[in-house]
Amino acid sequence: MPKKICVTGAAGKAGRVAVAELLDQGYQVLATDIVPHPPVLPAPNSRPDFGYTRADLTDYGDAVELLSGVDAVVHLANIPAPRLFTPARTFNVNTTMNSNVFLAAIQNNLQKVVWASSETTLGLDFEKEPPWYAPMDEDHYPRPTTTYSLSKVVGETEATHLAQWSGIPFIALRLSNVLYPEDYVEQFPKAWADPHLRKWNLWSYIDARDAAQGMWRALEADVTGARSYIIANADTVMTTPSADLMAQVWPGVKLTREVGEFETLMTIDKARRELGYEPRHSWRDHVQPGA
Repeated sequence: MPKKICVTGAAGKAGRVAVAELLDQGYQVLATDIVPHPPVLPAPNSRPDFGYTRADLTDYGDAVELLSGVDAVVHLANIPAPRLFTPARTFNVNTTMNSNVFLAAIQNNLQKVVWASSETTLGLDFEKEPPWYAPMDEDHYPRPTTTYSLSKVVGETEATHLAQWSGIPFIALRLSNVLYPEDYVEQFPKAWADPHLRKWNLWSYIDARDAAQGMWRALEADVTGARSYIIANADTVMTTPSADLMAQVWPGVKLTREVGEFETLMTIDKARRELGYEPRHSWRDHVQPGA
C-alpha cells in the first residue's frame, strides 16, 4: 500500500481537507499548488510527515520532479468548474495538467493514480436534455456539456489507455458538488422552497470530508486498470423525498428501482462495493429544516 502521497491542488476546497484526512490516516503527504504555502495547511516544518512545494503542472518537468520519490498521487489540481475562465482555456489547462501528471506518474513508476474527475461527465446540467434515468450510475456516461466536463472525459479516456500500457491503477473519482458544513445553511434552504434550483445535479452533493474519505479509500482499494466512481453523499440536499422530486421535476425520467426516502439520485453503490466507501457526514447533522 502506498505510504507517501503527493496531493496536487492542495490549497483548493477539496485539497485542503484531503491533506488533513490523509495525514490522519497515517500517510506522509507532499502537498502542492501553484500558490504560496496557504495558512489552511500545516505550517512549514511543523511536522515530519508533511511538506509543501509550489509547482505549475502545466509544465511536464514540474510534474516529473514533483512525483519523484512518492508512492502515489491524489491529483486534484484543475480549473474546478466551467465558466471560471474561457472555454478553451478551461479545456487546455485541465487536459494539459491531467496528461502531465498521468505521464509523470508512469515515468516515476508510481503505485497508483487517484484523481478528481467530475459528476459533470454524466450530463449536467441537463438544460438541453434530461437525465436518461435515475438513480444515475457510472454508466450514465459520457455526456459532456461544457469544455470543463469534456476535459474530464478526455482524462478518463487517457487514463484507460495509460493504465493498460503501464499496469498502474488509475482511479477517477467523479466528485459531486464539494461543500463544507458552513455552505449548507447558506445554500440549501433556497432549494427546499424551489427544487428546480438544484435540479442541475439531481440534488446531489459531497461533504468535503467524505470526498477526502473517497480518496484514501481509493488509495487502499485492491483494484486494477482504470476505474471510475461516483463520490457523493448518501442523501440529497432536499427535505422532499427523492421519488417525489423526480415526479415533480423530471416526470418523464424513469426510476430504475425504488429509492430510499432521501436517497441520493447519483448512486454510490459501486464505490461502496469496490472501495468500501461509506459517507459519514450529512447536512442533516448541521442544519435543522425550519429552525
